[in-house]
Amino acid sequence: MLEKWFHLKENGTNARIEIVAGLTTFMTMAYIIALNPNLLTNFGEGGQELWNGIFLATCIASAIGTFCMAFLANKPFAMAPGMGLNSFFAIVVSNIVAITGMTYLDAFRSALVIIFVEGVVFVLLTVVNIREKIVDAIPLGVRLGIGPAIGIMLMNIGFGSNAGVYSETGGPFYAMRDFFGSLTAAYARDTMGSGYIVMVVTIITTLIGLFVIVALAHRKVKGAVLIGMLVASVIYWIFEAIVLKVNPFASVTAAEFIPPFPDMAQTTLFNLAFPGIVEIGWFTIVTLVITFCIIDMFDTIGTLVGTASRANMLDQNGKMPQLKEALLSDAVGTVVGSVSGTSTVTTFVESASGVEEGGRTGLTALTAGILFLLCIFIAPIAAIVPAAATSSALIYVGILMLANLKKVNFEDPAQLLPVAVMLLAMPISGSIGHGIGLALICYTIIKVSTGRARDVSLLTYILALIFILKFFLPLS
Repeated sequence: MLEKWFHLKENGTNARIEIVAGLTTFMTMAYIIALNPNLLTNFGEGGQELWNGIFLATCIASAIGTFCMAFLANKPFAMAPGMGLNSFFAIVVSNIVAITGMTYLDAFRSALVIIFVEGVVFVLLTVVNIREKIVDAIPLGVRLGIGPAIGIMLMNIGFGSNAGVYSETGGPFYAMRDFFGSLTAAYARDTMGSGYIVMVVTIITTLIGLFVIVALAHRKVKGAVLIGMLVASVIYWIFEAIVLKVNPFASVTAAEFIPPFPDMAQTTLFNLAFPGIVEIGWFTIVTLVITFCIIDMFDTIGTLVGTASRANMLDQNGKMPQLKEALLSDAVGTVVGSVSGTSTVTTFVESASGVEEGGRTGLTALTAGILFLLCIFIAPIAAIVPAAATSSALIYVGILMLANLKKVNFEDPAQLLPVAVMLLAMPISGSIGHGIGLALICYTIIKVSTGRARDVSLLTYILALIFILKFFLPLS
């Protein structure tokens, strides 16, 4: 049955490899289950009932979007509410509260209408092949640089936002910026206060996990990334118990495993507030829909192209088979997310960890999707995986994704400058889409200024202009 659905032999894989890859992808993404409702409720401002509703919506929308990726596109990519997009959504909700005087819950329901419209627009654009044409309009040089830029972004996440530390002196404190970036160890200790020892434990665990992955991968051990994450988790739990004097499993013993479906039905499920959207203003609504569409579209395109390139899934023309179906899965996930109660669902860059474990088909995605669905019941268990363990995997995969730089023609400024800009822009801005947008602008300007304007397609000119307007024209 699995062979019939996913063509495992044709893709040079088997069920065991795919399931391990799916588990690896899920473990690197599991943080979104708790973080997404935290962000979307402004860390509790919307109340516990709304938090519970968003938590369930996150699990359900992630699972359904990922199932679509598995069965429609047969690709090993998992989906969830996108980071960056969810933070922007939370800001929009807070602005609606300030402008209209609505309650946070009413403003949240009104903002979900914007996500619903975005998802419907994406479905239509995908069906008529416009999103595929946009992918084709990205120049080859820019495409070659997307993977390495995502790699540096993953490394930045691993050493940064994935494992932030808070203490009585503030935070978040990050490994690369606040620990290795300190002039002296004493300065880092004084700055972080009680968080210093937590930071040390986090860094040691992350590096041990990373070196275990590297050593196992060098010996061609299957499941190296997953094993490394498990080793790092065990070490972190031991450190927590002995050094930090904390029970690493306390959250499980006190957890509630019954899904809060009544809270979801009361707060988010099919609770789009269409009347409330009128109070926001049509111009603002259109602007927000366009903004969400641009960011999500290029985040998804970048993740698909970059990760597929690393896995040798592109054809001789640099195109990914079943791209339309993959983009449609993203659109369906967003629609499901909006009606269930969460922000834009997109393809997660952490899917690269499963691809690195050998995931090549939709069975990887199916495995991750099932685990997301199970988290409705076992979220407290998934939550005990420490951030340091997932950082090990993200850093390792990020390093490997740099390999595509060897395909870039460093003698051609029209390739070199856009790629260099992406390498810098993606990790700093935290947005794959913005990095691609800046690269398209640079590519177009270089071609025009060097007398090669005819090399640029009409659609590439249009995309570059759209990003220029997005970056520099304050519409709201």
